[in-house]
Amino acid sequence: MLLTPEALTETAPDIFQARFETNKGEFVIEVHRAWSPKGADRFYNLVSNGYYDNVRFFRVIAGFMAQFGVHGSPEVSAAWADRRIEDDPVVQSNTRGFVTYAMGGANTRTTQIFINFGDNSRLDEMGFSPFGQVVEGMEVVDQIYSGYGDTQPRGTGPYPPSIHTRGNEYLDEEFPNVDFVTRATIVEG
Repeated sequence: MLLTPEALTETAPDIFQARFETNKGEFVIEVHRAWSPKGADRFYNLVSNGYYDNVRFFRVIAGFMAQFGVHGSPEVSAAWADRRIEDDPVVQSNTRGFVTYAMGGANTRTTQIFINFGDNSRLDEMGFSPFGQVVEGMEVVDQIYSGYGDTQPRGTGPYPPSIHTRGNEYLDEEFPNVDFVTRATIVEG
């Protein structure tokens, strides 16, 4: 299913939780569809179909955020690269524990998300629309390895095009300390 993104279009429940098991422990994101409907629907479909399983936290900037969401398989990553979703209005603020999509301009959200470590409300006016919030395990998120910092060329962390073309093989070889999601699932009521 992950190679056919056009088939993953289910509408998310109004409120749901996603449990992320990582090599550091577990955290839970509670999603409110009303906050960011298109973002919530995409996230629900990705988690429901195992997209985030074995995905690396490739951009972690202490005091700012932890970003992940490039699939470890180059084939799956390529299938989702141009599957953009339109922006949602910003109705929640990018403060500690809130989760939003990374983007490179208007209407460019795909699969990459980040968890805010602190008050990043300056991102609100830039259109970063939180769709969820970490409600359990923020202390686990705080422990995610940040030693590589920002991605290249801004920092010394992984080079994003290499993540897309070589996947986890590249990250495991060149950046062995990156932390990772082992499994992500929708929490059933």
